[in-house]
Amino acid sequence: MTALTLTVDGGIARITLTQPEIRNAFSDEVIAEITTAFHTAGERPDVRAIVLAAEGPAFCAGANLNWMRRMADYSRDENRVDAGLLAEMLRVIYECPKPTIARVQGDVYAGGMGLVACCDMVVSVDTAGFCLSEVKIGLIPATISPYVIRAMGARASHRYFLTGERFSAQEAHRIGYVHEVVDAEQLDSVVDGWLKHLLSAGPAAVRACKRLVLDVAEREISEQLIAATVEQIATIRASSEGKEGVQAFLNKRKPNWLPG
Repeated sequence: MTALTLTVDGGIARITLTQPEIRNAFSDEVIAEITTAFHTAGERPDVRAIVLAAEGPAFCAGANLNWMRRMADYSRDENRVDAGLLAEMLRVIYECPKPTIARVQGDVYAGGMGLVACCDMVVSVDTAGFCLSEVKIGLIPATISPYVIRAMGARASHRYFLTGERFSAQEAHRIGYVHEVVDAEQLDSVVDGWLKHLLSAGPAAVRACKRLVLDVAEREISEQLIAATVEQIATIRASSEGKEGVQAFLNKRKPNWLPG
């Protein structure tokens, strides 16, 4: 892989974008590499959580210029295929069975907003800027919109989709797009704190909780949804991990997925 690195240590997979000279911008090749990396990390049994990070002053600046030049000459059908590959990358990240953390060390623009929105948890450096800039060049953030709207809500999306204005990390936090805003020296301590929580929880329970959010979010609270949640809790309670966790709690001991 040329656009990123993937390392695994201590149950943590780290996917790091490594093209700071082009502000970690997308191309079709980069999209393929990110998709493969999340597939690989998500399927590895030794991986308990995934951290998405980047090198340089920007986290991700959206589409790179060379890719945009090629797209400018695409037919409608070629654009449909091309957008489908981006959509698949976003889906793979959003539905990854392992919890995902975005470590945002710099600016996030356009398609990069989708990358961040697809992660379960986001910590941003306080100097980062965010922008859904598509309207500035006559486009719309269509492919990333399902994830960005879920992350920041419809009301904020109305404003920032339509104006294309840049907003601060503090504003991103206020509208719920990021969970924590810290100075650069604290980024890793926040990530490490979240990872500690994730590694102390039941692995199957974490996977099931992530699936629960994906299944329940934005849905009408119907009889069918209620019945589905009843089935989910019955299944997890009756599982070996669920029984072990409850017994460990009742007996004031560590569950068997924790060392010592």
